[in-house]
Amino acid sequence: MIAQNIQTIKQKLPKQVTLVAVSKTKPNAAIFEAYKAGQRIFGENKVQEMVEKHAALPKDIHWHMIGHLQRNKVKYMASFVKLIHGVANFKLLKEIDKQAKNNNRIIDCLLQVKIAQEETKFGLTQREVLTILASEELKSLKNIQIVGLMGMASFTDKQNQIAQEFNNLNDFFIKLQKINSSFKILSMGMSGDYKLAISCGSNMIRVGSAIFGKRNYLLNE
Repeated sequence: MIAQNIQTIKQKLPKQVTLVAVSKTKPNAAIFEAYKAGQRIFGENKVQEMVEKHAALPKDIHWHMIGHLQRNKVKYMASFVKLIHGVANFKLLKEIDKQAKNNNRIIDCLLQVKIAQEETKFGLTQREVLTILASEELKSLKNIQIVGLMGMASFTDKQNQIAQEFNNLNDFFIKLQKINSSFKILSMGMSGDYKLAISCGSNMIRVGSAIFGKRNYLLNE
């Protein structure tokens, strides 16, 4: 079923869109089934869980950190994480840079922009993003690269509202692309809204339940 779900999604994806299979809470067996179906990019929202899975699963998997990230956890994944989606403050960027340097790596990051109206969502304002990108201190961080933006739409059935939030982020992304050639990724869209997100300009989607199902597995099940 997992392999079939991946094929169904990928067959309809535009070539420029990257699929991140959100494997949080899913057992290694389920992830390996997706791996055998050709999926190589997986997203986790807890560092410890991702570290354990990285140790147990094939080493050509690209692990993405998609959840809210605490600074004191960065060191545990700095040796292997491929992309960090949810960078929502400059202090976190500095810590990622520090740990990347310790591992002789450059880690790609996305700045998380708050586009939803819900207070529970993390993220930077557009003004805060521009301030970070223009700062002299950012230029001193040699072991990170900001490669784009990430956003999460409001949890609502109002498709017009979701589309407006996605379009606003895409407009901002296009604006930044014109002044920063490293901006290549716009990560927005999940299982329930990824088709709408793609129509609004997303080129990276984070899909979990549409691949693995809605059931929450136990890690060692």
